[in-house]
Amino acid sequence: MKSYPIRMYASHPDAALLGALRADDEGAFAEIYKRYSYRLFTVAYQKLGSREVAEELVQDLFADLWSRRASHQVQELQPYLFSAIRYRIINYIKAQKVKAGYELYCRLSTSEADTDTENNLALSDLSAAFLAGVGKLPEKSREVFQLSRLEHYTVPEISVRVNLSEKSVEYHLTKSLKLLRSYLRDFLLAILPLFIFLQ
Repeated sequence: MKSYPIRMYASHPDAALLGALRADDEGAFAEIYKRYSYRLFTVAYQKLGSREVAEELVQDLFADLWSRRASHQVQELQPYLFSAIRYRIINYIKAQKVKAGYELYCRLSTSEADTDTENNLALSDLSAAFLAGVGKLPEKSREVFQLSRLEHYTVPEISVRVNLSEKSVEYHLTKSLKLLRSYLRDFLLAILPLFIFLQ
């Protein structure tokens, strides 16, 4: 691995830094980090209002850039980085909304524990059936499903991560959902009252 002092990279254009990064050049990576990390942090901080979360998202982005440096299909560095941080911001917000919804559900369940016992049992059964169904999916479909529905990655991001075309990713998502509907058919009637209650 060949690397030069960081100051030697300051005048390099982004395209040259990308080429050096693909060749495992740590100096090029350090220059990319120096050049863009604060600007990306500023975008995340303005959207989320949390210094800690903004720093975490930026660190995750650069860790991902380094870990997949040899396989990355990045054409232009700046548009890629700002698009990637926006995806991470969106995914974080989605995850927080899911968490808030789950916490609200837990509070409702606790406050009406006596009347909700049957629904809680149905939800437990559905959760078990769901996990079992995910486990039965073909390996590639399971990987795509987990990235999309459980980790909230977009189709373009999944395409890069699993090295498939976006059309193939959509195929695996459709296949996964169809198989899971089949696995869960017996549980839908049991959980329906819970969905009505939460409307």
